[in-house]
Amino acid sequence: MRTSRTSRDTAKVVQALSPPIRRQTRNSNLSDLKSFVYNPKATPNITIEPENVSVTLSLSAIKSDDESSFSDLSEADTADIEDLLAPPSKRQKRNASPINRRAPRVPRKAIVKKEPDQKPTPAPKQRRLPARTTRGIDGSVKVEPPSNWETMYEIVKKMRAANPTAPVDTMGCAELYWRASSPIDRRFQTLIALMLSSQTKDTVTAVAMQRLHTELGDATPPAQDITIKQEDDDSNPTDSTLNLSNILAVDPTRLNELIRTVGFHNNKTKYIKAAALILRDQHNGDIPSTPEGLMALPGVGPKMAYLCLSAAWGKHLGIGVDVHVHRITNLWGWNKTKTPEETRKALQSWLPVEKWHEINKLLVGLGQTVCLPVKRRCGDCDLAGLQLCKSEIRGLEPTMLKVKKSPEIDEPKVKIEAL
Repeated sequence: MRTSRTSRDTAKVVQALSPPIRRQTRNSNLSDLKSFVYNPKATPNITIEPENVSVTLSLSAIKSDDESSFSDLSEADTADIEDLLAPPSKRQKRNASPINRRAPRVPRKAIVKKEPDQKPTPAPKQRRLPARTTRGIDGSVKVEPPSNWETMYEIVKKMRAANPTAPVDTMGCAELYWRASSPIDRRFQTLIALMLSSQTKDTVTAVAMQRLHTELGDATPPAQDITIKQEDDDSNPTDSTLNLSNILAVDPTRLNELIRTVGFHNNKTKYIKAAALILRDQHNGDIPSTPEGLMALPGVGPKMAYLCLSAAWGKHLGIGVDVHVHRITNLWGWNKTKTPEETRKALQSWLPVEKWHEINKLLVGLGQTVCLPVKRRCGDCDLAGLQLCKSEIRGLEPTMLKVKKSPEIDEPKVKIEAL
């Protein structure tokens, strides 16, 4: 029986199979294919491993004697060699752990915000507003007082009442009249004390007034050391030498010697002598009862006039503003003024009239003990920490008073005797 050419070609392919089975890896197959593609003269060996069978094709074994053999193969109903051979199976390494391409999930750390120990929330800082002027629809002008002024006023008033140790409390001009004198002489003595107090401390003014009370009618030189005494015993009163008639009769040099400790005593001697003449000639020996009449006297300004009216006549027609009142009210932010007279007008525009008399002594005492012109003692002030004072120096500790102990009293010696 005649075999077909297709069968013969198939037999040649089977004969070309090599009996030894040589294991080749996938990388070697790929290298053979690469060399075959780029080197046509090479005869690569292609190993195909379908499961358990290894087939090696040798292109050199297949030789077409004539070109018609390939044409017959192409015309035959045969499958492509790539379709006949199964793809190599993917082998896994023994005892190899499976590749986990997914990154391990890192557990999230719960962030717990640790809150600090809760402290009491400070009160919100209120905006301090000075006295301000508002105009109504009808054209009327109204002055609004500073914010929290009543709270500040009451706190300072209680603080001063609890510790009345300022010089103004015992040696102020309103306290330097002679208790046994007549009312007209008391008013005159109050005026003289105010004229001497300008640019002078209260303690120095009190010493000068004591000399006038006791030595004005005497021609002897003034004593070196003067002890200030208050005439509390009215059973045996001693009349004061400070009155209008003695001022008119005293020699200016003698008067200057008596008041030599006060500031600007030379000018004050001239003012006192000139004012005494005006009181004798124009006011019947008494002091005027109006601000205009008092300010007409030489050496008397608005501060002295309003303080004299309050202390001598009991008339509260204005505020006596000195350097302490002017300085402290500006520190508090109540007003923005440059002179004591501007401060007086600003305070009188909104401060109630019933407080006009006491505000001077209140703030003067505060300025002498706590709110000093230099090195303020904010730690001793009851306004500290309340966010009320605009100029508070925070962080200052209260001033500790140093008390000297006597070793003989506080540290007694104990004598131990042997038995």
